[in-house]
Amino acid sequence: PSRWIQIVPEVKARFQYNGHIIGSTFIEVDIHNKRFVFSGDVGRLNDLLLFKPLRPKKADFLFLESTYGARFHPEEKDTIPAISSIINETVARGGSLFIPSFSVGRSQLLMFILWQLSKEKKIPEIPMIIDSPMGLSVLELLYRSRDWHKLDENEFIEMCRNFKIVDNFKDTLEWREDEKSKIVIAGSGMMTGGRILNYLETNSADPRNTLLFVGYQAEETRGRKILEGAKEVKIYGKTLPFRMQVEEIEGLSAHADQKELLHWIKDIKSQPENIFLVHGESESSVALQNALLEKYHWESEIPDLFSIS
Repeated sequence: PSRWIQIVPEVKARFQYNGHIIGSTFIEVDIHNKRFVFSGDVGRLNDLLLFKPLRPKKADFLFLESTYGARFHPEEKDTIPAISSIINETVARGGSLFIPSFSVGRSQLLMFILWQLSKEKKIPEIPMIIDSPMGLSVLELLYRSRDWHKLDENEFIEMCRNFKIVDNFKDTLEWREDEKSKIVIAGSGMMTGGRILNYLETNSADPRNTLLFVGYQAEETRGRKILEGAKEVKIYGKTLPFRMQVEEIEGLSAHADQKELLHWIKDIKSQPENIFLVHGESESSVALQNALLEKYHWESEIPDLFSIS
């Protein structure tokens, strides 16, 4: 546990390790002997790279994320073979795999999984590319912050050696024209921008290729529209045909699912005075609200969004 920081005589706060991504914490604030707990993004119980989240012991007022309050992630033992199958099927038909990925956390987890699959010879020897300036910065941070994750120095170096790390946009333009099979991981995770769009601009019409989603796709994003079956994609002002194979893997999410969120609060000794469910679409928040009532008999509120004109 981290140390308390005294802000003023009756107010103190501390930041506790929360998994999810490097540097992620939940925040406890004591104000006149009342404890306010802000969950932030709660991480996974069995993350391949990160340690399991610490858990709060007390909360008078709890602000709990509900991103995946309606979901249950598949087991890791099912997720990694699924990735292997997608890669092998794509390469067998002469295509490339393109993965839009969040630069912080998800890209590094994918690197670890692909490195392991390659080392175990479960996927073909093809170029594996990380094309994300921010992702490169996070790799450097990961190297300097080894007490935050499970990889030791030698493992980290060996993993990175298996990837072509692109930071020069000229290299992006060359790789996107390359017709040989390859795996490309690039931001942004919901395809709202980033270098993944450069690759789709030249590859979206080829049905041999696969677009693999490995993270949450918010409503109205380009990624969500493709998941919902869009046959065209608008990139840089141009409407392009979209014929790639589309796959989705949910087990890599850095967000706790419903079961893990309920586990995260299980050490709170007595029912909070108020619980507010935040950071979730309506369906997810309502599902978590019902689960809290069923498992702990705790009432909770879902705040309404409002705008100030």
